Amino acid sequence: MRSRNLLTCILVAAVCTAQDQPFTIDKPHLPLPIRSYAAPSVPTSRPGNSKRLHDLLRAGKLYLTVQDALALAIENNMNLEVDRYGLLLAQSALERVKAGGPLRGVPSASAQVASVDAGLGVSGSQQSAGLGGGGGGTSNGSAGGAVIQQVGAITPNLDPVLQNTTTFGHLTYPQANTIASQTTAVVQSVHTYNTVLQEGLLTGGYIQYRDYEQYLNENVPTDTLDPAVAPYMSLAMRHNFLQGFGVKLNDRFIRIAQINISASRETFRSQLLDLTASVLNLYWDLVSANDELKVRQSALQASQKFLRDTQTEIAAGAMPQVQLPRAKAEAASSLQDVVVAQYNVRQRENMLKDALTRMRDPEIESAEIVTLDSIQVPDTDDLPPLRQLVSTAMEKRPDVAVSKFRDQTSEISLIGTENPLLPTAQVQLQTYNRGAAGAPQYQPNPYFIGGYGTALQQIFRRDFPSEQGSLSLSIALRNRQAQGDYGIDQLQYRQSQVGSQRDTNQIVVDISNQLSALRQSRAKYSAAKQTRILQEELLAAERKKFSYGISTFNDIIIDQRTLVTAQIAEVNAAIAYARARVSLDQVLGETLEKNNISLDEGLTGKVPR
Repeated sequence: MRSRNLLTCILVAAVCTAQDQPFTIDKPHLPLPIRSYAAPSVPTSRPGNSKRLHDLLRAGKLYLTVQDALALAIENNMNLEVDRYGLLLAQSALERVKAGGPLRGVPSASAQVASVDAGLGVSGSQQSAGLGGGGGGTSNGSAGGAVIQQVGAITPNLDPVLQNTTTFGHLTYPQANTIASQTTAVVQSVHTYNTVLQEGLLTGGYIQYRDYEQYLNENVPTDTLDPAVAPYMSLAMRHNFLQGFGVKLNDRFIRIAQINISASRETFRSQLLDLTASVLNLYWDLVSANDELKVRQSALQASQKFLRDTQTEIAAGAMPQVQLPRAKAEAASSLQDVVVAQYNVRQRENMLKDALTRMRDPEIESAEIVTLDSIQVPDTDDLPPLRQLVSTAMEKRPDVAVSKFRDQTSEISLIGTENPLLPTAQVQLQTYNRGAAGAPQYQPNPYFIGGYGTALQQIFRRDFPSEQGSLSLSIALRNRQAQGDYGIDQLQYRQSQVGSQRDTNQIVVDISNQLSALRQSRAKYSAAKQTRILQEELLAAERKKFSYGISTFNDIIIDQRTLVTAQIAEVNAAIAYARARVSLDQVLGETLEKNNISLDEGLTGKVPR
């Protein structure tokens, strides 16, 4: 038994710990070179209900104020838990676009095992003389069969990429012509080191540094240097100057992602606002259902009292027997109304519990909800003019803010389809220096005798400099694809602008309708309250007349039914007013501040009060 209790305590503590975890992406606390390769901590789903839920449970009943219900919804509502991931997704998207490029990756260099430097060894000499078919220098493998398509200019890869490929090979080549090699089989030991550092430029290009070295040792007596090393270093730049040029073009996705973070906060605020309004309506619906149940129970008590009084009067001979079935029918009808009202209360409780809980809990499911707040209809509604309410809505409504952010991102995106209308012009510049050194086989040029250090000195002295420059120009003569993409984006942007104006007009209509609904519900409540008061006075007068014998039992039943109808009408008018008040706050975007709810509470899922 003690072990079971200990296990229960451990499970509860684990659930509470999971509930208290911050809902953020936590980057690893490691040194900078290692941090980039360690996975960040992504928040897991929180499985249990918050501790507040059981704190409000007393003797099998769940005692709730409006603020309690809203706090439980923020902490436990599953739909809101799903919505919390939206901001984290936007933050991760920003992290991604800061790297640039459609996809991250670097070229492959898998073909370097069998490659040789031109002029080095037998194969290199044959290649230099045009006698071999091999490729010199480095070779980039194919990127595969994947096809990447993106409308608009593609941002260069902005993350520095360092790639090193080290290959070792032991190769044997049969020699049908032994003039150059003087051996029937050339046996080579090849070591190749290729290091590339590439950095993309936000202006529309990239800079690349390459450090390459090849070591060759072969069984050829005609080689001047054996073993030999042949390193080279190069610095290259490729840049766009028409299509794909400019910081404003290439950082557009970064700016859009930054705006999307703000938009995702507003989207979550909209979802939190809608949840708050929904919980308020569910709470007031339960309050109204309980009020109706009380009216029905009061009517049942009155009907049962009439039935007992009728039985007493019949037994005393003061009333005919024919009145008894009528009294019984009235009591049975009132009992049926109570049963229906009780079912309605249970249904409203289940709907409210579903919004306030994260997981099924038998103790909560069986608990009766006791609402501690009641619907209060103030004497007056001090509401500002319609235009002032519209200004408030335009300032506070999250969907209006999201619409503005959407228009901003659409306008930024237009740059991506406007720039491809230009021709393609690329400039490529490259400077590189080579070196060669090795052990002498016979009387070679002493300049090349040595090892890697000798070859490296040749490179830094720029003894064998080479420079290249190229200009590439591509012009689409009809350019229909770029024209079509630009037209589609422009039309969608204009369409979005018209839609935003339509939504603004609809906001004015919605506020006007909600104002009318609130005023009508107040008028109906005032009329229903006055009718109920008058009907209570009529029933009291009718009962007095009945005690004097100048009224009939049928008159009492009619007045009692009319009073119940008036009481139910007052309850319905009160809930209609409460719903109208919630809807007006919702359409004005003031639901959260009117109920003292902050956005940070919604994002973290913790309500300290």
